Amino acid sequence: MTALARSIFKSILLILNILIFNNILSQTVPKNIDKNNDVADSINIRKDSLAIKKDTIIPKEQLDDVAKMKAEGKITSSITNKQTTLHKKAQIIYQDMQIDADYIRYEWETGKIYARGEQDEKGKIITPAIATQAGKKYEYSEVIYNTKTKQAIAFNARTEESEGVIVAKKTKKYNDSVFVMNNAIMTTDEYFIKKKDSLPDYHISANYIKLLKGKENSQVVTGPFQFFIEQVPTPLVLPFAILPFSDKRAAGILMPSFGERQDVGFFLNGLGYYQPIGDHFDLKLLSDIYTKGSWNFKPELNYLKKYRYSGNFAADYGTTIRGIKGLDDYSKAKTFRIAWRHSQDSKANPYLTFNASVDIVSGRNFYTNTVNNSYAFNGSVLNTQQNSRVSMTKRFLKLPVTINASMSYSQNFSTGNTDIRLPEMTVAINQFYLFKPKTGVRTGLLENINVNTGLALSNYVTTTESEVFKKEMWDALKTGAKNNISLSTNTTVAKYFTFSLSANADNVLTTKTLERSYNPLTNAVEDNYKKGIAGYTTFSTSASLQTVLYGQKQFGKKSPIVAVRHMVTPSMSFTYSPDFGAKGWGYFKDYSNARGEMTPYSIFDGGIYGAPSSGLTQSVGFNIANNLEMKVRSKSDSTGVKKVKIFENLNVSGGYNFAAEKNKWSVFTVNGQSSFFNNKLNVNTSLTLEPYRIAFTEGSDRGVRTEDFGHFSLQGFNMQLSYPMSEAIFGKKEELSKKYKKKGEIRNENYFFDDDNYSHYTPTWTLNVNANYSYTRSLTRLGTKVATIGLDGSIKLTPYWNINGSTNYDVEAKTLGYTRLGFARDQRSFTITFNWVPFGQYKVYDFFIGIKANILKDAVKYKERSFTQPNSSF
Repeated sequence: MTALARSIFKSILLILNILIFNNILSQTVPKNIDKNNDVADSINIRKDSLAIKKDTIIPKEQLDDVAKMKAEGKITSSITNKQTTLHKKAQIIYQDMQIDADYIRYEWETGKIYARGEQDEKGKIITPAIATQAGKKYEYSEVIYNTKTKQAIAFNARTEESEGVIVAKKTKKYNDSVFVMNNAIMTTDEYFIKKKDSLPDYHISANYIKLLKGKENSQVVTGPFQFFIEQVPTPLVLPFAILPFSDKRAAGILMPSFGERQDVGFFLNGLGYYQPIGDHFDLKLLSDIYTKGSWNFKPELNYLKKYRYSGNFAADYGTTIRGIKGLDDYSKAKTFRIAWRHSQDSKANPYLTFNASVDIVSGRNFYTNTVNNSYAFNGSVLNTQQNSRVSMTKRFLKLPVTINASMSYSQNFSTGNTDIRLPEMTVAINQFYLFKPKTGVRTGLLENINVNTGLALSNYVTTTESEVFKKEMWDALKTGAKNNISLSTNTTVAKYFTFSLSANADNVLTTKTLERSYNPLTNAVEDNYKKGIAGYTTFSTSASLQTVLYGQKQFGKKSPIVAVRHMVTPSMSFTYSPDFGAKGWGYFKDYSNARGEMTPYSIFDGGIYGAPSSGLTQSVGFNIANNLEMKVRSKSDSTGVKKVKIFENLNVSGGYNFAAEKNKWSVFTVNGQSSFFNNKLNVNTSLTLEPYRIAFTEGSDRGVRTEDFGHFSLQGFNMQLSYPMSEAIFGKKEELSKKYKKKGEIRNENYFFDDDNYSHYTPTWTLNVNANYSYTRSLTRLGTKVATIGLDGSIKLTPYWNINGSTNYDVEAKTLGYTRLGFARDQRSFTITFNWVPFGQYKVYDFFIGIKANILKDAVKYKERSFTQPNSSF
């Protein structure tokens, strides 16, 4: 066969392929393509130019599927160039890939598709080309897609996924899972994603980005990148990053913040790894590393099961080193913290609930020695006690029983002691009436008798941190059980009085009793506890009578005061309790003191449920509760009358014990609560009065109560005031929408603009003022005074700037106490915060920039901070 014949034969085969290809297209028009604009009719090929022989064998189609094309403009095919071009709103669909562009060129032999967006007169792309694959949209100025290899090269590509977007000058698609990008930026700015703004408020910029797409989630791997804010570069530059690019959980490295401090050296904070575990758990491993030797390891496990439970487990273990070894300022401290929070959904199981709140630290030195500044900002460095508790409650559907079991761990940083209750359990019988009537309406003392009873078991010990869970702790452990039975009833007497009766009995069993003796060799009283089962029973009874009195005074029509109303609730009670210190009960013994005197003590002193009381009690108690209000005329109120509370509560109480050998009267207490200025100013007061004269001997600062009644002296006084304020106290807030017609757009939606284009915004602020004054004297010659004034507030200068802080001033010591200042900038898609403790023992600051979007908030952040350094200069 000559060369000419071979060429003619190839051309005939090519023409047959085109005809068959377009015939298939005409029969498989997709739903979104207009049949009147059939692709086959648009191909401009003359029939007389085709010379097709009969019985020609057509080779197998090179494509795996049919390529469907349409366009509003012309569609041309060139046999010479072996390609088809589509103009104006062109579209080509091949398998799961759809490309929409202003211009598309399809090369028959190579299977390459070239698409370009719409251009203006200068050749600038004004409308991008859009490729859609597997439900995801990608925008390009230009793209080349190979239908055979499924690879593509795109220019100025825009890739969106979940909350983020990547824009790259050049993108190469290797397959459906791997995309490599050059000169790219990544952001989660909502305005930029929705194309409300052409520039993002922040972005990370990298010369190299690889996007790895999986079935469940996607990840971005970058080379060196830099963080930009409003197109301005920041100091946040990292050598690489592995970032999530999906709203679904994905394992990955958590990027640290870094810097340098004189006391700890260069550091990496928050370097770690995140790993989701199944559908309900995720694990975060974080570490802090310092070149001068300090380090911290912080694992954190979160779990959640909807409608069942949620919780968090966190630990913190590390070593803090400051100064130079060998010098006086050198210090090294090991710290640890274990925290667990578990909360059960109330709907999960109404008959069984389990909750936990555990927070155990290595003493107070944990908050003062650790390099974590958050403990200074949230006030944890001022903690004097730390409490932990795990509890479970069991209820029954058909039984009137409730079982509570718990374990608790309490650390007192002032004394260094630790209180442990491990475990405790109570079994309570629901309240019931002994003589409940069939009608359900209870009348009289008999039918109102109700019974409450229950059983408690407990293990308790007070130990030091160094002895926790050691032999010394187990030897000091106290174990006991207690049963309580109480009966009460009430009825109405003479229509206006409520008469109540009650009785209470406690039965206690313990495993240890006390033996006290005086040791003449050490000149000290020694307490020895003997193991053995022992118990005691105590009981008491009481009766009370209560009524309510009302008094009201009306004023004339011209008076600004409409009326004054006074409600008095007086009550009187009588309590009887035997003398359990009597020898017949066997609860008390005597020991010989240093002077040879026989001194009584209870063998249950220091026990887990305390000791029985000694001395006969036949006391009368009284309480007078007062409520005083008035109505005043007010033009601001719609009714013309406003209620003013003078005293919400004003209680006076005291008691008299007939059986006491001396000092039969108790101290008198007065408690008051009220609010003023439209219930804004809250005032709480308490007063303690000693009715007997206190006698002091010369040279002694502590006195004794005499029998000289009527010399009332102030033994204690406390007053607390709080007043929350805001911009609303200065009148009605100005409505800018009525004053200015023009409202801002594109990041300025919260502003209004006047005719000169000046923005307007009404700042909002809050300020809580609190004051406390207390005076405590008791039986001492000189009392102790404490007076403080505290401020806590915030001001929002703009919709996005917030300043907050708190401080307190010790009036007596004339010193400024714990003070904190904070600044926060809401940049819509990221936040900037600055916290500072400028005064006091702990002087620290913290500067942070972080992304709001979930996919990047743990990955892209910048933190600059000082460290907690007690007694150091700032």
